[in-house]
Amino acid sequence: MGRKILLEHIDVPGIQTLDVYRKMGGYNAVTKAIKNMSADEIVEEVKKSGLRGRGGAGFPTGMKWSFLDKKSDKPRYLVCNADESEPGTFKDRYLMEKLPHILIEGMICSSYALGANTSYIYVRGEMMYVIKILEKAIQEAYQAGFLGKNILGSDYSLDLYVQPGGGAYICGEETALLESLEGKRGNPRNKPPFPALWGLYGCPTVVNNVETIADVPWIINNGGEAYAGIGIGKSTGTKLISACGNINKPGVYEIELGISVEEFLNSDEYCGGIANGRKLKAVVAGGSSVPILPADLILTTANGEKRLMTYESLGDGGFVSGTMLGSGGFIVYDDQQCIVRNLWNFTRFYHHESCGQCSPCREGTGWMEKVLHRIENGHGKLSDIDLLVDVAKKIEGKTICPLGEAAAWPVASAIRHFRADFEEHVRNPDSCVKKHLHREMAHAH
Repeated sequence: MGRKILLEHIDVPGIQTLDVYRKMGGYNAVTKAIKNMSADEIVEEVKKSGLRGRGGAGFPTGMKWSFLDKKSDKPRYLVCNADESEPGTFKDRYLMEKLPHILIEGMICSSYALGANTSYIYVRGEMMYVIKILEKAIQEAYQAGFLGKNILGSDYSLDLYVQPGGGAYICGEETALLESLEGKRGNPRNKPPFPALWGLYGCPTVVNNVETIADVPWIINNGGEAYAGIGIGKSTGTKLISACGNINKPGVYEIELGISVEEFLNSDEYCGGIANGRKLKAVVAGGSSVPILPADLILTTANGEKRLMTYESLGDGGFVSGTMLGSGGFIVYDDQQCIVRNLWNFTRFYHHESCGQCSPCREGTGWMEKVLHRIENGHGKLSDIDLLVDVAKKIEGKTICPLGEAAAWPVASAIRHFRADFEEHVRNPDSCVKKHLHREMAHAH
């Protein structure tokens, strides 16, 4: 069994409650941090740990914290990004639902380290039941003296609030999230200035993912070096992976970074292999916005080495033969799945979720959806395939926020690795339509 940092006590009855959570060692990190450590010492431990942002970007957390403007006399804020709207990703929802106090403890420790006296958890609007769980846990933390004025008799005070979003994917981008939190339309901001200098209400702000913040108590209790001792290279610690698709055991798994993709895919401890005895066709390894890889490249790098579940190994070969760990949304496709239909579905999503602020994304996502619609429905031309590649190039790198790349990368990679599938749709549209009808009838029965 792999090492567990976040999910060690997930199956303990009553772990949602403060009393049971404390019996399992909960809130020891708050006591240690506030009574025995300075804010700078905590930041240094997080730096030593090598913890990287678990929301997708993988930026070093301690470094991000150190960018916070400490010269400003304005209030500082910590905002937890719990908007989790990336298709294929559901690990933050799982963590908040099952272990709300691990996030709250992480928020308290992290807020203390950053000198924030007011912090927010911004939750995707559709997850109202999760918001209620968090609010109940926060109330318990207030009653126990871990939130509010003079926490544990110290000079440190913290108020923590949960804010529901409006269900917009774009608010997963940190500056769009801050705009929404301020009551405005969730449009991404131009950067610089970055939130560390000009964030919520124009004040120094750090925005971190749920999983990132939940790792902080373990680092405080055990030390940054102990955390860095788990994993491999610059991919330290553990990672929550949302596994779904054509596998025997879909679910949320905590892995030690560095295990092979093959082990994660086929081990009974994790995905349990491809469902129904089918063959592996492709994997989207880090949520819908990362490049898709065919079976051979997801298991083995271009250099013939085993592909590992790390930021570096999955990215080996760039986007020619690699992908990204991203948010850990691990979507598996067997040899019966249609890459064209899947890509059309993704592109419909990104067109719908574009905020419309940047014309390459606003217009380009619409064009890609239209072209994929006609290819998928038997009206495509061979020239449409190169047209899709061209449109994707015109979006990538030309937008304020990464949604443009999120829409372009799946298109470019799908055509790069599965061009024959697209050509088959154009040359034999009737055959493709019949295959879809056969699959849909099989699922219906």
